Amino acid sequence: MNRISQIELDDRNLPPPTPEIEQERKVAMFDLLEENSFALPKRDDRVIPDGPYHLNLSIRDKRLVFDVNTEAEEKAAEFHLSLGPFRQVVKDYFQICESYFNAVKTLPPSQIETIDMARRGIHNEGSRVLQERLEGKADIDTDTARRLFTLICVLHFGG
Repeated sequence: MNRISQIELDDRNLPPPTPEIEQERKVAMFDLLEENSFALPKRDDRVIPDGPYHLNLSIRDKRLVFDVNTEAEEKAAEFHLSLGPFRQVVKDYFQICESYFNAVKTLPPSQIETIDMARRGIHNEGSRVLQERLEGKADIDTDTARRLFTLICVLHFGG
């Protein structure tokens, strides 16, 4: 029950993604829906509706918005996170991804592997930042954080 069963990205006002960004988005969404852990912790005396949850991710007024509803479309939570803590790690992630995509075309496997290890390291850092920012708002595991971080990067791409 503590999971996301549906996810939407509000990317209506963003430029069209590159093929690589679109592929990252598709893979992250597929993997996220296949397996994730997402729970809303009890806060104060409010009753928290049970999951599974529908999640809508967007950027509004330069803030990352998590709009969480139940499967019956009842509001479960909404929280807004400052984009500031994500800016540098997202920038670093896009730079290393660009290097990776270029390397795949021309470099030997050993060099591609080195770049991919760096890419995974930056991705892990982004997921760690996300888990810290969601503390007290939503409990997520590392794999869920990694996939959500990828989707945040997709939203940043046009933002």
